[in-house]
Amino acid sequence: MLTSISRNSNWTTVALIGLVATFLFTFQDARAAQPKQLTKKEVVALITTAKSPEDHMQLARYYKAEADRLEVEAKDHDELAATYRTSMSSQAAAEKMPMAANTAAHCEHFAKSVREAANADRELAASHEQMAKDAAANHK
Repeated sequence: MLTSISRNSNWTTVALIGLVATFLFTFQDARAAQPKQLTKKEVVALITTAKSPEDHMQLARYYKAEADRLEVEAKDHDELAATYRTSMSSQAAAEKMPMAANTAAHCEHFAKSVREAANADRELAASHEQMAKDAAANHK
């Protein structure tokens, strides 16, 4: 009896190790498939040296990701503005200080500003995509 429990325990351990190894390899493959996000320092360096289509596409991906991140931030400010519009204390604060941090106007202002920055990043991404096409055509 003890021998069969010991064997089952060994098989359970082996199965568990196999599952963990499978998970780790799958996780590493998924991370390898995703392009590395550039740091601000790398972006600055790449802007000054970009020549190849790959360089420009790397910058385009960076700006698209930034635009997406900023759009999420703008939506957060939109939601806060909607909440502050219904809050009595926020409405009272807005009467005394219209752009106070706990007012709808404050959040609406930041949502608009962040959305404009997201649009600028989308334009930069499109510009780098065009530069990548031009660089590819010049290499032929």
